[in-house]
Amino acid sequence: MLETETAPTAAPALPPELQSPRAKLVYLYLTTNGDATVSEMGDSLGMKKLSLYSILKTLRKEGMVDCDGTTYALN
Repeated sequence: MLETETAPTAAPALPPELQSPRAKLVYLYLTTNGDATVSEMGDSLGMKKLSLYSILKTLRKEGMVDCDGTTYALN
């Protein structure tokens, strides 16, 4: 019986314009989870909502994230 090897999963590519470690974390979270509310991100990432709103505002301004009501997702 042959044993199959699983190739390691490549990390998603981050846009080069993302400089902030926390912005990268939020971007990766949305890459992995699809969409989320600020409360969900705050609970999962251990970040304060005020910080998340600031990061998400910047990501929206850069055209990387969109908001539908209270849910954020990558463009």
